[in-house]
Amino acid sequence: MKKIKILIVEDDHEIRRLLSDFIGENGYTVCTASNGVEAMSVFEREKPDIVLLDIMIPFKSGNEVLSAIRKNSTTPVIIISAKDTVQTKVDVIRTGADDYITKPFDLDEVLARIEAVLRRTGAYSRQDKLSFKNLDIYLTENKAEINGHLLTLTNKEFDILLLLVRNPSKLFSKSNIFQSVWGDDFSFDEGTVKVHMSNLRAKLKKYDSEEYIETVWGMGYRLKKSR
Repeated sequence: MKKIKILIVEDDHEIRRLLSDFIGENGYTVCTASNGVEAMSVFEREKPDIVLLDIMIPFKSGNEVLSAIRKNSTTPVIIISAKDTVQTKVDVIRTGADDYITKPFDLDEVLARIEAVLRRTGAYSRQDKLSFKNLDIYLTENKAEINGHLLTLTNKEFDILLLLVRNPSKLFSKSNIFQSVWGDDFSFDEGTVKVHMSNLRAKLKKYDSEEYIETVWGMGYRLKKSR
């Protein structure tokens, strides 16, 4: 199984730990560096799928790291920085950054930006399989199996399951799911989401007695972790 690998380059220990824990909990493999020299070493060794890069780091600045990466690689880079001037953002985008997040940041926003860049650059397509408990999703074949049994899913059921498994710690409201799967904010239908979730649960239950989808009443749905 190949998981998306994210390199976090941040000299502040607490911010680095916060990002690492949160991103790891959401199904990604994480590697870290605390300065520019270490960042280049880890980048070459780990070959990450995406880089979160602070600008103000020791020994080699984030701008220098970005320039070095761009000499030989198209790996997506998201800048995370306390600098919020328009010129700073323009400069790093021109150097080759794919996005820019200003500190202080919201963790959910960081995750959403990562997902958007991965979709835009096609990095998600390089994964061949995602797994959760006894569930395996084969991305290149658009199929899902549970305990070795093929699940007969509609396109929307498959997309909902994929959304949840790609974000195993995230709580999705019904409107979040509708927007992500149906792609339309204006025709949101809560009943449609509820029916699809019910059907999906029944199909999972057919081959495994364990619960896979948890309802958080009044808030939405997320994957149910093992106790």
